[in-house]
Amino acid sequence: MATINFLVKGKDNPATINLRFVHGRKFDFTKSTGFLINPKDWSPKKKMPNQRDEVLKKLTTDLQELSNDIIKSFNNTPLDEIGPDWLQYQIDLSKGIVKPQQSRSDLLDDCIKHIIDTANIRENSKGGLGLSKSRVNSYKNLQKIFNKYQGSNKYRVRDVDIKFGREFLDWMLSKQNYSESYARKKIDDLKTVCRDAELDGIIVSAQLRKIKGGKPKKEYIVYLNPQELKKIEKANVHNNAYQNARKWLLLGCNIGQRGGDLLKLTKNNFFNRNGLEVIELKQQKTGKQVIIPLSEETKEIIKDGFPRPIAIQNFNEYIKDICRIAGIDEMTEGVKSVMVDSKGNEIIKDEKGKYVSKGVKRNIKGIFPKYELVASHVCRRSFATNLYGDLPTPLIMQITAHSTEKMFLNYIGKDSLDYAQQIADMFALLTQKKKKESTLEIVQKRVNE
Repeated sequence: MATINFLVKGKDNPATINLRFVHGRKFDFTKSTGFLINPKDWSPKKKMPNQRDEVLKKLTTDLQELSNDIIKSFNNTPLDEIGPDWLQYQIDLSKGIVKPQQSRSDLLDDCIKHIIDTANIRENSKGGLGLSKSRVNSYKNLQKIFNKYQGSNKYRVRDVDIKFGREFLDWMLSKQNYSESYARKKIDDLKTVCRDAELDGIIVSAQLRKIKGGKPKKEYIVYLNPQELKKIEKANVHNNAYQNARKWLLLGCNIGQRGGDLLKLTKNNFFNRNGLEVIELKQQKTGKQVIIPLSEETKEIIKDGFPRPIAIQNFNEYIKDICRIAGIDEMTEGVKSVMVDSKGNEIIKDEKGKYVSKGVKRNIKGIFPKYELVASHVCRRSFATNLYGDLPTPLIMQITAHSTEKMFLNYIGKDSLDYAQQIADMFALLTQKKKKESTLEIVQKRVNE
């Protein structure tokens, strides 16, 4: 328990009244209070002024109020912030020498809103200022989800502990039918909000860093293999909108970019660099500049014209139908987005393709015909998976813009054993090459003889 004592040193008049703050063995600081007294009016036994007159009584009251203010502040301050400077600030604050630092609200809802309101001046992952639109939307979605969860309760930053994290995660999974990956992402976003508040002096739970978020261990890998891409290419598609979407799909699977970057491409992204035909673009998510050489397959796809612009929502819807027409219907485990009612039941569409009632979109896990699982993400994943083992991994990563090989291997569903197999295959090729060279040397030697 923290204790405060006052003491006067020396016999000079006037003498300074000092304050000694003690808490355990770690904290023992002494600072001047700025109050002065004649040593003859000080009681070393009571450690307070003698009560001879009204002036000394007022001084006693001031010292008691100072002690109370410091103890109150100590009880609401993390131990790692306690020190000599903290003590001096509390003395000056109590005496009115300094004004209290303007503090933020520690309500979770206010702290989420603070990040949204200051998004334009926050440093982003690219080293510049301003969070991306998608990042801001992620926090806005967190705010909506969290406010629905808390209802009339008012949770504070310090309430976010392991128990809170588990209960919030369970509510998102079991009550709101969010996918595991999305629910975990919201937990990570909430932890980021708390850490941001901590930087401004708001108290956080000691368990904050132990709350589990992150990605689920099992991620469903859905891609189109070369045989399936051939089926799509030859599928009997007459609808002009579908033909245009198919061209985007085939192009995407050949250049390995995210849907947002893919569908923003125009003829202005095509260049000839020293006789090499390339596509150049800046990835929206990473800010990385990517240069993609045009393969013969890519040239064949766009030989009769570049695809027309299309909204990503329409693209995601059309390519499901295109894959269905092409017979990409193998039953596959994965996650698909559906519209559900308040009870979590899927809402069907009418003959015109409109939902029969209102609801919200949710991702559900299960085993579905593969075409139901296809969306814009399939382009980048198909490119990376189909080329893995045929091209050196670092070269594929130059196009997909994965930061590390571990991230890349996780993305295409490979593990250390797959990587070891690739190395073993390379060793086998090297062994064959050496045997061939050895045989040629023997033949050449006999010819010379």
